[in-house]
Amino acid sequence: MNYAVLASRWLISSMLLCVTASAIAQNTASPDRNITGFEAGNEAQPLWEFGVGGGLGQVPNYPASSEHNVIALAAPYFVYRGDVFRIGDGNARAVVVEGSDIEIDISVGGAFSADSDDNTAREGMPELDFLFEIGPQLIYRIKDFSFDNGGNARLTAHLQARSVFSTDFGRIDHRGYVFQPALSYQQRGALFEDAGFRASFSLIFATEKLQDYFYQVDDQFVSNTRAAFDASGGFLGAELAAGIAFSLDKNIRGFAGGSIKSHYGAANRNSPLFEKDITYSIGVGFIWRLHQSEAKATW
Repeated sequence: MNYAVLASRWLISSMLLCVTASAIAQNTASPDRNITGFEAGNEAQPLWEFGVGGGLGQVPNYPASSEHNVIALAAPYFVYRGDVFRIGDGNARAVVVEGSDIEIDISVGGAFSADSDDNTAREGMPELDFLFEIGPQLIYRIKDFSFDNGGNARLTAHLQARSVFSTDFGRIDHRGYVFQPALSYQQRGALFEDAGFRASFSLIFATEKLQDYFYQVDDQFVSNTRAAFDASGGFLGAELAAGIAFSLDKNIRGFAGGSIKSHYGAANRNSPLFEKDITYSIGVGFIWRLHQSEAKATW
């Protein structure tokens, strides 16, 4: 099966669906609502809120890299929960169709850049710039759970097809497409009254152009330790991620989490830039909500 073609066809068909569907959300309980934040699942969330947040994390320089970036951030944060436009949880999206069990949106996400000069495998090669993605996403609520000792949980399925771009903030380059089906589980309570747990498992497929960005070695970059390599599209890896959020104060929540990525069976395991079959990311941080609206979100 050609996964590059599959991803492109799914992207096009989803775009057509978004164009022909109603562009107004239906004000029902969103299947993608975050139940690990400040409000419990049965509480209305503020229409908007802002505050500050910070964190420390360690992530691989790129998929299957043995080198890591250590990232420290402190910045303002803003959340908006409109009927159509929504900002928060690390992305921005425009909801096209929404029911109690299904949502279709156009969403934007991002990733950090890596410095090739600090990476032995890519030494002397162009730096990997900041990446961001945009494209349609379908979210389906599989099942809600309630626990006898209190607490609730939700299992959802996600289908994402996104166009990937890189930027050094001076120019923007298209880097291909990624197709990522995933299962996501959220739980609040049960173990700890106000703590939220989240876990997800996803498979990642990428077109040749994006795989080239990570694994291609052109003739001008060949060295004694780096042979030429022509990358191909296909399977990029599988990711298992988990995290916990907990209350530090009425308007302060801490979080900790991590992920493991497996690249066994990846399309470009023979690239000299492919270093490890298993990589990991970890991070800790906090969010301090300074102000919130009196108006409530409808979902």
